[in-house]
Amino acid sequence: MRSFPPFLTLLGGDLTLLLFSFLPTTLLNTGMRYRSTRDDESNDYSFEQALQSGYAPDGGLFVPVSLPNLTSKDHLMHWTKLTFPELAYEVLTGNHVTHPHSKNIPADRMRPVINLLSHFATKRNQPTTLLVATTGDTGPAAVRAVGDAANPLLTIVVHYPHGQISDFQRKSLTTVDSNCVRIVSFEGGGDDMDWPIKQTLLQNGNGNKRSYCGVNSYNIGRPLVQMIHWIWTYLRVAEQLGIAPGDQEHKIDMALPTGAMGNMTGGYMSKQMGIPIEKLCAGVNINDITNRVIETGEFHKQKIQKTLSDAINIEVPYNFERILFYLTNGNHTLVKKWMTIMEKTQKLTLDKDWHERLMLDFRSARVTDDETCNALKRIFDTFDYVVDPHTAVALSAADKLGYPVFQNNKQDNKNPLVILSTASPCKFEHAVTVALGSDGWSKYMQNGFPARARETMGMREKEPYKFSWPEGSELSYVQAEWQKKMLEVVDENFAI
Repeated sequence: MRSFPPFLTLLGGDLTLLLFSFLPTTLLNTGMRYRSTRDDESNDYSFEQALQSGYAPDGGLFVPVSLPNLTSKDHLMHWTKLTFPELAYEVLTGNHVTHPHSKNIPADRMRPVINLLSHFATKRNQPTTLLVATTGDTGPAAVRAVGDAANPLLTIVVHYPHGQISDFQRKSLTTVDSNCVRIVSFEGGGDDMDWPIKQTLLQNGNGNKRSYCGVNSYNIGRPLVQMIHWIWTYLRVAEQLGIAPGDQEHKIDMALPTGAMGNMTGGYMSKQMGIPIEKLCAGVNINDITNRVIETGEFHKQKIQKTLSDAINIEVPYNFERILFYLTNGNHTLVKKWMTIMEKTQKLTLDKDWHERLMLDFRSARVTDDETCNALKRIFDTFDYVVDPHTAVALSAADKLGYPVFQNNKQDNKNPLVILSTASPCKFEHAVTVALGSDGWSKYMQNGFPARARETMGMREKEPYKFSWPEGSELSYVQAEWQKKMLEVVDENFAI
């Protein structure tokens, strides 16, 4: 198969991240402090506290007290000369690289977070259990990283909605052989485990023998790491197009498949720091709360529907709270008011002025499964390249927004566009087969299927724990019962 389309940037194993041994000490020594999106700067926290907590004590999300200013062209010109690991070091620490690091670890966006949590668990000599709800990608990445860390003080319980992730994603969870990992299947939508996990995290006390931590994208570690990908991508595109780094007269637009908006937050933080990104474009499936709030200002929860792009099946994206924080220039009082309304009513409607302000930075398009398959097939027919269904959502969204994704379509936008590809098609046999037919999947299996993924598919699965939803029961009752069962799984399997 030919090389991937020129407008795609891969966020995954093709990039490498900084040697882990440098991360804990440098991040702790920067002095950077963190605050809640719902509180002022008088209550600030260290990086360790923010990473370990997941949610802020008031239920908000952690953000840096301040972001560095990157509008200096000299600064960005220096960064163009750095390798990806060196750039990661400077972005995460604010320090300049004085020597290269030759040993790297895979650049998935989860592994650095897990390694840091493992470091802090050892430092405090405190058992730490990670609680995760996944619709596909977060869970497998987390269990793999925890298993590789092999730290008896760091354990994890991952919950996935039964029947709503692909076979490969399920096997990526249920074939992990580690005493530090337990898997739970639950009956319900992808967001239904969020409340039990959030309540457990907010009840974390200083006197507890065990610490709980969440590593879904509400954890500040996730967008911080994702921010590096956006900056790296901008620098490479500027280089290819002959744009002077930092030139605010020549901006680029970026599009990506969007679920919980963690990756989008990394991009928005980069833009806030001065990276010349004009529009951040969200490709969403029919679970379209992000599209609705960008197009109409209505951030209203709706029931999840099953799609071929199940990893972005999200009812309420956590990170919209961070987006609102930066949109309002850090107005924590307004953010707290908005999120209180959302939590009480499941509906938040932005007024005209704030909606217009949102649309200055963001664009979005809603993509059906048929449109997803059409985009996947057109890329395959044009470039002889297989993308995953989530990348296909972003491609179709970009096409709808007037970018020249496919041959012979009109360019209706002034800026060049980069589409961020966030997953491998190896995880989505059903979706790829629907789009390309069995012959298309067979060709991909022969010519592009990763060896490690092939090995995973042949491994024996372990039966997960199962959380049921009794017929006729209200969601609040079920979630309370699931929280009890989740803690029982922890107590039964991970001794203190």
